[in-house]
Amino acid sequence: MTVAAPLDVYRDVVRTEWIDNNGHMNVGYYLVVFDYATDAFFRWVGLDDAHRRAAGVTTFCLEAHVTYHREVREGDPLRFTTLLLGHDAKRLHYIHQMYHAAEGYLAATNELMSLHVSEETRRGAPMVPAILERLRLMQAAHDKLERPPQLGRRMGLAAPPTTR
Repeated sequence: MTVAAPLDVYRDVVRTEWIDNNGHMNVGYYLVVFDYATDAFFRWVGLDDAHRRAAGVTTFCLEAHVTYHREVREGDPLRFTTLLLGHDAKRLHYIHQMYHAAEGYLAATNELMSLHVSEETRRGAPMVPAILERLRLMQAAHDKLERPPQLGRRMGLAAPPTTR
């Protein structure tokens, strides 16, 4: 099986209802469209709706970080790539990069940690072997790529200079 590195399967367009008073995509809708990119990633891995229903599982987001680089406006085409950063039997760590699909610039990133969950217990549960194997293959391909500089960023202000 050939695995794209990074995964490049999701496209969208900035919708009218996503535009704020500044004339660009509102910050809340970045999370919406990144969530659509996550859905596409999970479908590729095998965590699609049919599997979730049949196995009684789902995923929960444990943590998410968004960085904003350049604005996008109504009607702009969007292209998303996904890089699998790490995984174990229950968790997936990944980052999406959102590009302006026509102009090619990086607009935003979304780093996430997701937990595979049993719907019955509402606790973390291991993924099935077929999905873990697909993740293993993806991980091997993605580990060869350079990590984006937005990965693992902290937010804060530099300490003010001291005066004497």
